[in-house]
Amino acid sequence: MSLPRLSPAGWTIAAFGLAALLLGAIGLISPTTLLASMGFTPDGTAARAADDYTLVFVRTSAMASFNMGVYYLLAAAKDWTAFFAFTVAFRLLTFTVFTGLVLTDTAPAGFLAVAAWEGAGALATLIALRAGRRAKVQKPK
Repeated sequence: MSLPRLSPAGWTIAAFGLAALLLGAIGLISPTTLLASMGFTPDGTAARAADDYTLVFVRTSAMASFNMGVYYLLAAAKDWTAFFAFTVAFRLLTFTVFTGLVLTDTAPAGFLAVAAWEGAGALATLIALRAGRRAKVQKPK
């Protein structure tokens, strides 16, 4: 089996898509595992209150993550560079919002890893897109 022929930018999108898909699957199967991986720890109570819908919210977010992973993988397979470029701005926005949540003590410090993943992925995609454009311009016809 050989790996698909993807552009460098396509590989950055595929990596993000695969991570989103896998983390979405984990969140659907075990939402507490996903919460713990981001630094959200239980408050020590033995059971959740009847009106605590945290795990429902995590599972619905995980479903969205799973679906988004599929979308990203399909975009990578089709080398849809317009989609790649579109994701850069929104992933940088996500980095900014998530970092702000940590800096304002709204989210635990472990959540900064999620912000860093978003920011680093956006920058990697941006760099790969620019390199791809330069290569096309320099390529003799």
